Amino acid sequence: MQTDRSIRSLSLLGGASTSRVLNLVAIGARHDKKPDYAKRPLFQSSVLNRSIVLKHRVRSDETYLFPGAKTVATKIIVPFEVTDLRMGGHSFLVDQRGFRDTVSEIGNHGDASAEHDIDVLRLINAIPSLDPFLLREHLRAHDIDVAECYFDISPADRLKMYEFTAETIQRLIALAMGGTSSGHEEDTAKLVSALLSNEVNERLEPLRVTLMMEGEDFNEGIFSWRGFLYYKWSMTNFWPEVASVLKELRSIKLAGPLAGEYASWTVSSKKRIIEAVREAGIEVGNTLKIYDDAYANLVEHREPKAFRDFLLGAPRMFLKLGDRLGAMSHLTSFWRYRFPPERALRVDAEELVAIFQDFESSFGLQPLPLQNVAFV
Repeated sequence: MQTDRSIRSLSLLGGASTSRVLNLVAIGARHDKKPDYAKRPLFQSSVLNRSIVLKHRVRSDETYLFPGAKTVATKIIVPFEVTDLRMGGHSFLVDQRGFRDTVSEIGNHGDASAEHDIDVLRLINAIPSLDPFLLREHLRAHDIDVAECYFDISPADRLKMYEFTAETIQRLIALAMGGTSSGHEEDTAKLVSALLSNEVNERLEPLRVTLMMEGEDFNEGIFSWRGFLYYKWSMTNFWPEVASVLKELRSIKLAGPLAGEYASWTVSSKKRIIEAVREAGIEVGNTLKIYDDAYANLVEHREPKAFRDFLLGAPRMFLKLGDRLGAMSHLTSFWRYRFPPERALRVDAEELVAIFQDFESSFGLQPLPLQNVAFV
């Protein structure tokens, strides 16, 4: 374990979670009186269940913690005081050297086994993003039953996701059912429900046969497909918000005694962040086009092999896609939480530096030199 002061910048997020940050402190504060929260916790350790989980770029001075090369890790920060995150906390990284002993020690498991919490941490570590939909389905796929309050997916968003997926797979239904899409509304509903609820069972059998896949390959393929569907839907919904946030980011004004000192640094950081978003958008678009082309081959040219090959190779692309989209989603959700619409775009210079450093880190940028900033 190490003392972690980066939680100070995370305290700016308040009660929000993003695709990069899972704020269990805030979730506990909102839901700890609800029976389901206590009955079906994410972690059995009450200490870990009041932590902050985030996707973290491994710094050069942290590489020694792992036996091999690693660029992205899952960090767990346990606050010294859950009512005041500015005090900092202890942190560790999933699968760092001494990981099992660290979980047992910091989780205060006592005589109880820490295996469940270790398994959950490794499952969280295995996915590129903390998007609640993907996290929920990934845990369910491995028989981890967790209360719904941990996954902030509104009923409205679930309905939109369902409608988006139903529209996407209409032509696939016709292929799997050997006819036109008309008259197959019930089949569509069943397939969409199975795809979105991780029910890899007999309802997906026509699809499995069409794709000529078996066993674990099919299970993993369906999970990756669900991820691509989710990311396509997310991209459609939040890309306009990205453009809006970048416009505000360009125009935000510094305030406070250090405004003049940090003006040049923030101008450079703005440019770097905007360029990183542009490059990430291009990369996401190129990756989603690979999916679109493979799917078009399946439904237009009736060539299931291309889509089957795509699904078999999807996990590798899925990780990179989740990383890039997660960074953009984090930027928009963090910014909107801190700077709601209709609010004047002025902020203390030190706070904006912390925000920009967090954004740069989420895109994997090396930090710009900056002197006299104690919290960096």
